[in-house]
This record gives sequence, structure tokens and C-alpha cells, in this order.
Amino acid sequence: MDVVFAYRGRPVTESDLGQIRELILTHPQASRRALSKKLCAAWQWQQPNGAPRDMVCRGLMLGLHRQGLIDLPSRRRRPPNPLARRARPGPVVIDRTPVRGALATLGALEFVQVRRTAAEPLFNALIEAHHYLGYTQPVGEHLKYLVYAGGRPLAGLAWSSAPRHLAPRDRFIGWSAAARRRNIRFVAYNTRFLIAPWVEVRHLASHLLGRMVRRLSTDWEQLYGHPIYFAETFVDPQRFAGTCYRAANWVHLGRTTGRGKDDLTHRPNRSLKDVLGYPLIAQFRERLAAVR
Repeated sequence: MDVVFAYRGRPVTESDLGQIRELILTHPQASRRALSKKLCAAWQWQQPNGAPRDMVCRGLMLGLHRQGLIDLPSRRRRPPNPLARRARPGPVVIDRTPVRGALATLGALEFVQVRRTAAEPLFNALIEAHHYLGYTQPVGEHLKYLVYAGGRPLAGLAWSSAPRHLAPRDRFIGWSAAARRRNIRFVAYNTRFLIAPWVEVRHLASHLLGRMVRRLSTDWEQLYGHPIYFAETFVDPQRFAGTCYRAANWVHLGRTTGRGKDDLTHRPNRSLKDVLGYPLIAQFRERLAAVR
């Protein structure tokens, strides 16, 4: 196979180039977006939920264009970037009466997935106000949860698509680069975990993590059409020991390099983080290492 270009794990051969060039010639009035949709249809390039991989396809075609391998039509418009202009979540009025006591005194705890619901702004506001990292809008697949007791939100957890390259995790799973590219969607990253500062209940954090991982895969599959086999998170050792994760049987996988995904200097430019992981099924290695 004569590969001339690759993007996000998708190789492009000379035959593929001929197909793309023919597509452009056959539709001279089509926009870049329209061409990418037609190419997705021709290649049957779809997300697990059946939606076309339009944005990835556009990135691939733009890469080919910049390499001089194809000639795309001129860009017709520059849509505004909603993330660049996104307002920070504002404060919310909420009952801050202290919650103290034993875990059993809380009664039934309700986990509510709030993404795309009326409660999502409340989640965003709580994270912005009380998590040391503040709120950042996730990119890609993600879920947000509020945990309620007696109708009051006590905690919030956010999960998103996992970073593509993470050496401690990759060594622990033992997958190849090809398997990682194919199966990274089956890994979820716990980006935020907050217990409201007015809540002081021993063992609550580890209890919530234990409850959370039992439902994460099912909820993810309902929204995105595929399960989750492995969960991971970062812990800043300068701030936290990761005690609640360890108490919930998460495994310490190693430590990051502190260089970030876009590093060009090979020198640390941010704090080092401990990487912790949690297999959601016993066969996680077999599932994640499969290339077919």
C-alpha cells in the first residue's frame, strides 16, 4: 500500500488521492464542508453513533491541501469560534448549609447526567466557583454528573475523551500504536471531581467514585453508541495524594513528563501529574489491544 499521507490514524494512498481529486473535479461548486461530507459518505467514514466524521475529514483534506497534494476551493466564510468567545460560568444561588456526618446519614444518593439538560449550567457554575482548575468546556465526547442528596447537589464529576498519547497508561495497557488509534475512544478521562466545600462527609469521595465507574460505560454508550473499557485521571501530587482514588481501587500507573501534547522542546513546561487508572471490565487489555 503506497501511503502518501496520514491523519488521525487514517492513511491516504495514491488511489485515495485520485478519488479525492475526482470528487473535487466532479463538484466544482461545492464548498469545503460539502466536499468533506461527500468524502465521508464515499469512504463510509462514520462515528460510532452513525454521524459522519465531518470535522476529522475536513482536517485531513486541509492537510492534503497544505501539502500540495490536492487543490481545495477557496474558503467561503470563517464561522465564529464559539469556544473562543464563551463566557465564563457565572455564580449561582445555592443552599450552602454545611453537610456533616457519617455517609449513611446522607440517605439515597442520586447521580444525574446533566449534559444537554437544564441542570448543566449549575454544574458548570459549581466547577468554575469551587474547583481549583475552574471550568473548561470539554471537546469531543463527554459527560457531566451532579450527585444529589435530599434534592441538594453535593458533588460533580466530569468525563471526557482521553488524551491520545499517555505513556504510563499505554505501557499499562500494552497496546500497539495502531490499536491505540483504533480504540482510544473506549477510554474515558475524569477531568473534574468536586465535592462542594460545605460538604464534610468521611469516605464520600471514594464512595462516589465506586458508584460512578459502575454506570459510566452504560451512560456513555447510550449517548455515543459505544462502551468504555478503561477510566483514567491525573492527580497533581503537589496538591493531592489521590487518596480517594486509591481507596476506590484505582491503580497508580506512573507520572507524566510535564511536557504536554504539543511539546517541541522535550523539556518539562508544566507540573508533573500522577496518572491513575481503573479497568471497567476484566478483559480490558484484550479489548483495547485488538486491531480488528
